[in-house]
Amino acid sequence: MGITEDRATIRAVATLRNTPKLPDQRERLVSAAPVEDDSSFELKLRPQRLGEFIGQAKVKENLAVAIEAARSRGEALDHVLLYGPPGLGKTTLATIIANELGVAFQQTSGPTLQIKGDLTAILTNLRDKQVLFIDEVHRLQPTLEELLYSALEDYKLDILIGQGPAARTHTMDVKPFTFVGATTRAGLLSAPLRSRFGIVLRLEFYSHEDLRIIVERSAEILGVEINKEGALEIASRSRGTPRIANRLLRRVRDYAQVRSAGNIDLPTSQAALQMLEVDRYGFDEVDRRLLLAIIEKYQGGPVGVNTLAAALAEEPDAIEEIYEPFLIQIGFLNRTPRGRVATQLAYDHFGITPNRRQSSLF
Repeated sequence: MGITEDRATIRAVATLRNTPKLPDQRERLVSAAPVEDDSSFELKLRPQRLGEFIGQAKVKENLAVAIEAARSRGEALDHVLLYGPPGLGKTTLATIIANELGVAFQQTSGPTLQIKGDLTAILTNLRDKQVLFIDEVHRLQPTLEELLYSALEDYKLDILIGQGPAARTHTMDVKPFTFVGATTRAGLLSAPLRSRFGIVLRLEFYSHEDLRIIVERSAEILGVEINKEGALEIASRSRGTPRIANRLLRRVRDYAQVRSAGNIDLPTSQAALQMLEVDRYGFDEVDRRLLLAIIEKYQGGPVGVNTLAAALAEEPDAIEEIYEPFLIQIGFLNRTPRGRVATQLAYDHFGITPNRRQSSLF
């Protein structure tokens, strides 16, 4: 299989000059990755309380019980790990936890923390029962992880003073706090760090109905008139992700303001999304090109991720982490030991009839 993969990769690389590179994630309207333009817009749309948070019923129920128990005991909440695809509300839930507990909130990210002094300064300045939120916690450096262990378990911080034979360890007390970690790649967390989270919660993609409610809520906050059918059309093309739903709402709002007197109904939503080239499944040009590459260049698969990445002039990690999860979730792509395979749904979507060999893969 390795030789076949290598030969296929060589063939794919040979076609790169004629293959336009996929757009950067920041340029994709349906990318769940955050962009700078989203920050201020998302801030005013975020719910502040658990009761306002829409969807993720199991996550909300677990958090509600844990928060109420911690409040009744007057203790800090157990450390919480939130994981799942980007754009589903991990940061929002972290702020809600702090709001429900009535405590201070501090946010940083794994890549931002570079040296022990950064983490030490944060931990020693925490207030009692404060929530410390670290996004992309799987990217925390190993030396900083080790420093964090004792703080999470015993609320103590071991600091090494001096160097060489004269070095000594000084232990400092840290006020009880709640550590909330968020990650899109829970499998990359080390076992020692993962074991220190008392509450581990996975966020799932949202249903169309939940996203419709989110779109209607966001439209109300923005002062945009929208009916149920128009909101549902935006929701159904949002790839199960609130961040994408709110981003599409912004673009549809602009279209409605120019072409439809500011009101968003079903025809307006459909026309705006057609202009944006976001189809009924929430696919954009990137998704369509990836699926068509598998169907047309590789007879539906199986095709290895390295071969596919070469054919699309993209990084393998980007295909595995960004493009594939949603396509697999809705049944357009299968990930097999031999490689990626387009499903019958993908063929139906493009109006392509699979041949006998391709049909046998389903």
